[in-house]
Parts: sequence; C-alpha cells; structure tokens
Amino acid sequence: MTVKNCEKVETNKVALTVEVDAAAFEAAVEKAYRKIRGQITIPGFRRGKAPRKMIENLYGPEVFYDEAVNIAMPEAYAAAVESEKLEVVGYPEVELESVGREGLTFKATVFVYPEVKLGQYKGVEAPKAEVKVTAADVNHRLEEMAQRNSRLVSVERPVEKGDIANIDFEGFDEGKPFDGGKGEGFDLEIGSGSFVPGFEDQVIGMSAGEEKDIDITFPENYHKELAGKAVVFHVKVNAVHVKEVPAIDDEFAKDVSEFESLADLKKDIKAKITEERQKAADQAFEDVVMQKVADGLECDVPAPMVDDQARRFVEDLKMRIQQQGIPVDQYLKLTNMTEEDLLGQAREPALRQVKLELALEAIAKAENVEVTDEEIEAEYASSAEKYGMKAEDLKKYIAVEGVRAQLSNQKVVKLVVDSAVPTKPEEKAEDAEGEEKPKKKSSARKKSAKKEDAAGEAPAEEAEAAGADSEA
Repeated sequence: MTVKNCEKVETNKVALTVEVDAAAFEAAVEKAYRKIRGQITIPGFRRGKAPRKMIENLYGPEVFYDEAVNIAMPEAYAAAVESEKLEVVGYPEVELESVGREGLTFKATVFVYPEVKLGQYKGVEAPKAEVKVTAADVNHRLEEMAQRNSRLVSVERPVEKGDIANIDFEGFDEGKPFDGGKGEGFDLEIGSGSFVPGFEDQVIGMSAGEEKDIDITFPENYHKELAGKAVVFHVKVNAVHVKEVPAIDDEFAKDVSEFESLADLKKDIKAKITEERQKAADQAFEDVVMQKVADGLECDVPAPMVDDQARRFVEDLKMRIQQQGIPVDQYLKLTNMTEEDLLGQAREPALRQVKLELALEAIAKAENVEVTDEEIEAEYASSAEKYGMKAEDLKKYIAVEGVRAQLSNQKVVKLVVDSAVPTKPEEKAEDAEGEEKPKKKSSARKKSAKKEDAAGEAPAEEAEAAGADSEA
C-alpha cells in the first residue's frame, strides 16, 4: 500500500489517494477466486473445482475484480489512515480510479477529528437560585402525604363534585359501540377532568344503582375517528364514595413516619425538601455553566459526529418508549411522525452534545486531567455493588476506556463548576394580568447534552422555583 496523495479538501475533511501494488492486488484476486468459485459453473468440472485460469479465460480476468476490490480496499484504507496518523470520523466516500493486473488505485474522502479552540471555561458566570423552603411548602407536602393515606368511604346520597363515583359505562356512535368507549367498575373522581368534557358534570346527581344516557360531543382536537362527533354514553353508578383524609396531627406523624410528633415530622420534611431543591439548583447551575462552555467552543463540527449522536438519541428514545409498553410504530403513528422526523428533531441537541464532549476532551488535555487505574477499579467495584454483580463480570459489558472517559468527564465538570461564579437569578415581575414574567428577556436554558433526549429540550424551572418563595 502506498499513499500517493493526502490533501485537505474542506475544513475537517481530507482526500487520500491510495495505491495497492500488483502483488497485493493479485493476492486479493486469489482470495476472491477461492471465495466465489463455488458460485461459478464450468462444464466438465464440479461446482467450485474449476481452475482460476479456466474461469478467467471463459469470463475474462475481470470476473474476480469486484470481490478483490472489496477485499483489498478496506485493508489498504485502514493502513493509509494509520500511515498518515489521521483520526477519522465516520465512513469514507470512495472513488475507484483504476483497477487491473497492475494494481488498484482509489481515492477515499473522509472527515477527520476537528480542531478545537476553547473559549472561557474558568470563572464562568451563571445564575444560581437561592434555595428557600416555606411553611407552605412543608404543609403542601404534608397534605400530599395525607391524601396518599386517605381511604374511600361509601355514602348513601347522590353524586357531588369531589366524590369518587364507581361507574360502568359504554359509548355509542349512531347506536354502535366504539373502540375504547367501555369500562366497568371504574372509579371516577368527579371534577378531575379525566373524562371528556361534559361527562363528569352529567354524573353529578346520580345515585348508586341509577342508570342513564349521557349526551357528549367530542372536542374537535380529539382522535380523528371521534373528533367533533356527538355520541351517547350509557352510564350506571355502582357506588358513591368520599375520600376520608386523616387529620394532620401527632397521631398522623406516628402513623406515617418514625417520628413521635408532627413538629419533628415537619422538620424532617423541610430538611428533605431543602436537600431536593439544593440538588436541583446545583444541577441547573452545572447545566448552564457547561452549556456556556460548549457554546464558547470554536469548532467546525463534522456532520458524521452529529448524525451519529442524533441516531443514539433516537435509539435511546425508542428504547424508553418500548419500556413503557408502547410499540415504536404505534408511537410514530400517534404522533404523526416518521423516524426521519425524530432524527431531524434530534440533530440540534446532538450538535450541542457533540460540542460539549469536544469541550470536555479539550479541557482534559489543557488541564492534564488523568484517571488512574486505581480510580477505574474503584468505579467498577462501586458499580458492581450497585448492580449486584462481580466487578470482573461487569468488565465484560463496560469497556475500560468508557469508564476512563466517564471519570475524566466528571473531573473536568467538577473543575469547571468549582471555578464558576454564581450570580443572582433575574427577578420576576407580575404583568397586568397577574402572570409572572422576567424583567429582562433571557433565553431558556437547555440541559447539558448528557441529559437530552431526541426532542433535545429539557425544563429549566426547577431551580428557579426552588428560590422563589420566602423563608419559612
């Protein structure tokens, strides 16, 4: 193999002209003959036993060239990449220039790993919410606990708003039952809005054992089979229940926790909410800081890197959809999307993730961040304990280089975030209608690439909400 030429044709893209000499190509032709001779029939010879020369005399010497090219070219390309010390990205575009007894010449055009210029990564300023927990927050959590510990009690009276009505129902479109319109023994909370508009209101006033027909018109934005249609539901009320919520007192605290008094339970709840909100605020701060670092990167990102990351996002999304018991084709049908649509949506967050990964690698080099073998072994041991496996077994599934990269990234993120400068978030002011609006316009935060799905966007409000209240 000889590299006749290696030239830069675009930013992060090179063209290699590679020559395979006659001897090497002849060896590839011989391999091709041995591989495909069983597919060629020659009169007087059993299949696969005809000599190469006879086959070439009958069909021409080029009969094995296509397969020989497939054999010789990948090896020659890999050798050329190594010879030129190229860090390639994706697969090459290959153009065959010449092939014959004298050898093989081809040109491979391929993207290479980009040059990266870091922007600011130390002392990055970013808003960080001050965590506050109010008495109202604690009481809200207590009320949630009380609701979870409530019980249903039967009452002998007509249904009222807020009741739980146990019902049987069946929907009819022009006298015929329709799919998804039937249920038995269903507990419906009246006023929850969980059924189509108008349904729950018409159950109010019914008593246990009573049956009646309810006229309903589906909204125009409902499933297309029923959108805008007037249908009839036959409804029977089996029982009427009210939710009995326990009183929030010392006895309640004893029942639902290890504490002997409500005051101690409240202290524990406040501590837990504070911890939750602090973690959310810290994570939000880290996300904004790392995204600023990625945004400050000067780099022409090769398209294959973005495409590969977008495909990983989509595959992850498909896996999560299937884990929820939804077939991917059904999800695509319900959302009126194609897999190409998902890939299209994934490309912008994929670009952000690739830039973040490039930034992490560049900072690791700039700061001489290293991961020791001892740290890798400790990570394997920790993960193995978490998953109930032996560390040696875990190594079969998780490559050492993957663990090394993960630990390096963690060190880089800590280095950057520890040096970052928290600023006070923008205050919010209520507009004339009472809705909160930022005093200054600011762009919505995107989560760092490691947490994005195919849609790419992620909520940024958790940490802001954490500091919005007054002190308890």
